[in-house]
Amino acid sequence: MRPQHEEARAASAEEDPWKECMDTAVELALRAGEVIRNAFMKEKRVSTKSSAVDLVTETDHFVEELIISALREKFPSHRFIGEESTSSGSQCRLTNSPTWIIDPIDGTCNFVHRFPLVAVSIGFAFKQELEFGVIYHCTEERLYTGRKGHGSFCNGQRLQVSKETDIAKALVLTEIGTKRDPATLKLFLGNMERLLKCHAHGVRIIGSSTLSLCYLASGAAEAYYQFGLHCWDLAAATVIIREAGGVVIDTSGGALDIMSCRVVAAGTEEMALLIARELQTINYGRDDED
Repeated sequence: MRPQHEEARAASAEEDPWKECMDTAVELALRAGEVIRNAFMKEKRVSTKSSAVDLVTETDHFVEELIISALREKFPSHRFIGEESTSSGSQCRLTNSPTWIIDPIDGTCNFVHRFPLVAVSIGFAFKQELEFGVIYHCTEERLYTGRKGHGSFCNGQRLQVSKETDIAKALVLTEIGTKRDPATLKLFLGNMERLLKCHAHGVRIIGSSTLSLCYLASGAAEAYYQFGLHCWDLAAATVIIREAGGVVIDTSGGALDIMSCRVVAAGTEEMALLIARELQTINYGRDDED
């Protein structure tokens, strides 16, 4: 017979199968955030990945290894997708297995320049469905959490998106992406120009896609769009936005595919579709391409 405490733990896991995983994600995000804060004002060894503006530091690698090694020890049967391990050649595939999707430092360029919009992002999927997300704004010590069917919160305060449907009353967030060739820049600036011609109140670029999406979830902006956004930027934030009452879709207006490197998010479906209709596609390929 199993000891009574093991039976209780097993029963609890059946009733709430991902609670232990989410609690662990929160604990690791806070630990990672402390590492990042300690390194924030120090000199960094910076290298590049896909382009001269796609930066990585030793802290990115250290934090990803810290998170994945701790998770692998506790959940040895789970799979992992991490930004830095994928950049180093690890396979980026979302299967039916329990899968952790991790960005150790979102806003690495900000981190390098000591610009304080920097976050850790930990998402979790099962059977290719996003179950929960944890994002920690390290420098301001703001913990954003969301779990399917359980709501989303910032430091324990429930989040609620803006319900604005008029693009002329919207603050829109985006990011530039790492491709800076003339054709890509023309499309990027053209998309921004079209939204401004729709009389959007403004378009903001803050250097951290996950925090932009958290600001959307908190009602501080009405919409977000980006081409070149990777699954590790999007997984955790998608749950947080949806649980705050918002929508996250493909730039075509169809269902979200987190491997597609493109997204529109908004507080309302009307706003999301309005934004999507204005956008010209910038092709970044897919995260799961060979």
